[in-house]
Amino acid sequence: QVQLVESGGGLVQAGGSLRLSCAASGRTFSTDTMAWFRQAPGKEREFVAASRWSGGYYANYADSVKGRFTISRDNAKNTVYLQMNSLKPEDTAVYYCAAKEVGISSYAYWGQGTQVTVSS
Repeated sequence: QVQLVESGGGLVQAGGSLRLSCAASGRTFSTDTMAWFRQAPGKEREFVAASRWSGGYYANYADSVKGRFTISRDNAKNTVYLQMNSLKPEDTAVYYCAAKEVGISSYAYWGQGTQVTVSS
């Protein structure tokens, strides 16, 4: 059974930093896409960042977080991270880790989410 477990959320002041972790078990995601999404109260879930290995390491980001967030992964630990710097109140949301297999368009695996709250 595949599980994704997020950790690292919390309360931080604007301008601060947090590092989220997502540990996967039940399957190795070394060549698959692993990503972060978030959902703020009253809003739809939105894409934050994704990474994959395909002859090299690739990462892409939502425009709203470019230059502030960095996605990284440790394949030996089957873990993906999201380093969040210069946090803003509008970054407040539940952050979800997700994974999809190579060649599959949708994310089949999701974590339970971790709350990030940025105070002004």
